[in-house]
Amino acid sequence: MHSADRPATRLATRLAFLVAGFGIACWAPLVPFAKTRLGVDDGVLGLLLLSLGIGSVLAMLLTGVLSARYGSRPIIVAGGLGLALVLPLLAIASSPAALALALFAFGAALGSIDVAMNIHAVEVERAAKRPLMSGFHALFSIGGFAGSALMTALLSLQLGTLTCTLICSILMLIAMLVTWPRLLRSAQVQEGPLFVLPHGAVLLLALLGAITFLVEGAMLDWGALLVIGAGLVSETQGGAGYIVFSIAMTVGRLGGDAVVGRIGDRTTLLWGSLIAIAGFVVLLTAPIAAVAIAGFLLIGLGASNLVPVLFRRAAKQTAMPTGLAVAAITTAGYAGILIGPAGVGFVARVSGLPTAFWLLAALMGLVTLSAGVVTKEQRRTSRVSA
Repeated sequence: MHSADRPATRLATRLAFLVAGFGIACWAPLVPFAKTRLGVDDGVLGLLLLSLGIGSVLAMLLTGVLSARYGSRPIIVAGGLGLALVLPLLAIASSPAALALALFAFGAALGSIDVAMNIHAVEVERAAKRPLMSGFHALFSIGGFAGSALMTALLSLQLGTLTCTLICSILMLIAMLVTWPRLLRSAQVQEGPLFVLPHGAVLLLALLGAITFLVEGAMLDWGALLVIGAGLVSETQGGAGYIVFSIAMTVGRLGGDAVVGRIGDRTTLLWGSLIAIAGFVVLLTAPIAAVAIAGFLLIGLGASNLVPVLFRRAAKQTAMPTGLAVAAITTAGYAGILIGPAGVGFVARVSGLPTAFWLLAALMGLVTLSAGVVTKEQRRTSRVSA
């Protein structure tokens, strides 16, 4: 196996994250076209979209098992190529059943590359002996911006959905061809059991991962409704908060490796979660729109480096194989995105949307309280070295 501490392997990891973010973002602008083409109502469309989530979760669980035995390289390649090849099918599916199958396959490709690229990133960061995970995750966010912007621009040129998806697929295929030979050939191969139930520190890491992903999903699905309902902005300006949140997340991750390298994992979790909580307080007590936007900014900056740190801690724990631990955290996080916003909606229906957001702030407090626990091993190692 080539050394993991090489510019080529770091480039391959970044491209894998970029392709994953780009691929899923390309689908979002196609949703209205799919609904019109099939002539389905919102209820049927929601069930169809659920098949993407089911495919992702099942693939995540399977990827943890496969990567533990065969390494992450073949799964990253298969997942990236799968995204590129299935994307055009989403533009031509002519029946609800066909679209459901295509979305299931698309979700499986996304779930596979999502877990495998994080396993690969853990190995590359470990070899480099310096924080890299935040930068890798920033490329996912950048890919999301690029995919959504490019697909929207192509659709605005009236090129047709199939042509637009083919252009985007070609770009992903080119990126994967560059990525393929530079990936580690046997990163994170494990000789132990193929399946281990999450336990010990991994359960806590998975819970914290679900919380942080839940916050991100809630900001996407409910953030605009919160500020509109409070009378701070009009409906046409409701999305401004999430835009600021997304930019803050990306900027925070681009500079996150330098920050984590200076202050460490524990301090990053502690202060990152506290800044996010402060953002919720600012958002929920804001008297004017500008203050509410500042709340979105603080939440994005605070939460930006929490997930990268949790994946890094998965590599340091000894309760279960690293690949399976990363898969458990990724699956829990994705479950938070899928199920969490629905839970926010239930609480909002019973007690109001502001109450639901106060509960999100309270959940983020669990990250604050757990910062010392999940980094305990690192602090012990540091004392021994000293």
